[in-house]
Amino acid sequence: MNTRITLTLSAVAVAAALATPSVALAGLSGNVGVTSNYIWRGKTQTDDAAAISGGLDYDFGNGFSVGTWTSNVDFPGTSAPDKDKGYELDLYGGYAGKMGSLDYGLGITHYAYPIHDNSDLDFTEFYGNLGFGPATFGVAYTFNADDDDQEGNIYYSLGASTDIKEGLSLGGTVGRYDFDTGNGDYTHYQVNLSKGDFTFAVDDNNTSDSDPVVSVSWAHALDL
Repeated sequence: MNTRITLTLSAVAVAAALATPSVALAGLSGNVGVTSNYIWRGKTQTDDAAAISGGLDYDFGNGFSVGTWTSNVDFPGTSAPDKDKGYELDLYGGYAGKMGSLDYGLGITHYAYPIHDNSDLDFTEFYGNLGFGPATFGVAYTFNADDDDQEGNIYYSLGASTDIKEGLSLGGTVGRYDFDTGNGDYTHYQVNLSKGDFTFAVDDNNTSDSDPVVSVSWAHALDL
């Protein structure tokens, strides 16, 4: 493990953190997912292996919501087979609303790795997002981290999606990670096709050792 560029959440949790939840009746919901490769912000979190995830969310019905999400992780880049294996546990809460045709959301996400051999992985972000029509812009700022060098990191993303036929959508995301130390900054890209609970995605980034990665995911949400 070199820096936090190889860490964190998942596509499902990213959706929870960067998408704008709708204001709805109060209630508890759950989600479960599987993916052939857990990609987050353009980097694998499972050493290009499969992951299973799940979470719980509570919507207070007034724009506020809280939730938790977990997945197995296996960070690449170590010669010890089990050194970087463990699980990720995310805790988040925020507020989402609407002003005319503009959606917005603000909140905090904490990323924890309770049984990981490296004890300096946990960090916490503020996030904010704006949505207008099919487009969403998001920004996240690391304001607290067990590794002090990781505080001050900023992540930006711009995404959009459109229906290309009934029930089938085409989406794309461009993200930029700027690290406070100035080392390891990178840009990543994703194109995906989604229908129902299934998503087919291609991810890449501009680091020297990166190649395009194809993944297939299934994620299902249910009211509890």
